[in-house]
Amino acid sequence: MCFYVATLIVLTWGRFPFIQWAGLIAVSVATIAANLIWDRGQWPQGLFVWPRFAVPEFVYGTVFGSILIGVCAFLVTLTTDIHHERGTGFPWTELALIYVPAAVHEELLFRGYAFQKLHRWNRLFALLFVAFAFAALHLRNVAVSWVGLANIFLGGILLGLAYERYERLWFPIGLHLAWNLASGPILGHEVSGYDSMATILVERGHGPWWLTGAEFGIEGSVWMTAVELAGVAILVLGGKRKEERGRRPPP
Repeated sequence: MCFYVATLIVLTWGRFPFIQWAGLIAVSVATIAANLIWDRGQWPQGLFVWPRFAVPEFVYGTVFGSILIGVCAFLVTLTTDIHHERGTGFPWTELALIYVPAAVHEELLFRGYAFQKLHRWNRLFALLFVAFAFAALHLRNVAVSWVGLANIFLGGILLGLAYERYERLWFPIGLHLAWNLASGPILGHEVSGYDSMATILVERGHGPWWLTGAEFGIEGSVWMTAVELAGVAILVLGGKRKEERGRRPPP
């Protein structure tokens, strides 16, 4: 119930500048309360870990997310008239107020305590159900389209698999943060319908909405669908190799 209340706060206050910090606080309180009540504080969240684990996993996530967005942006420019020009700069204030707390609070909400409990019970159900809830959270976003919602759902699957890679939250947090920063503040696209106040590059040109994503951003493009499916395949194959290594007898 605590997690549903936290989600309701996010949906209700979605247009206020401090919504992401409010959401982070709400989800953190709900997580701590659930852990203390049902697990006596013993459930590992995969967030408070040693830097020797957190730092490289976060970096891997940022690199992976940046590559996925970069490939999608390249495909969009290759197949449409979209191009990029110099913008006004990086939005440091938005980084602190919106992008960082958004990545942390959404991963704590959707890949944290509730997801991990469901995952232990039924892996496939956890991945699909939480990805559906993740997409539903974006129903009220500006200029949302059915392609955009489908891609947000695939993004939820991708982030769920990213959690599985190390069973900690830093890899998906890095992926999520890099995904949003590369899309908006760096390349100048909308981020799920949200316009950054300043961007390093600015998007110019036109093309079919199903290729460019229109006002929803490149997350509404079918090229993003292809890129996300490729990302899912990479993580699935990586997970299988990890399982095979774990089954091998020691030399």
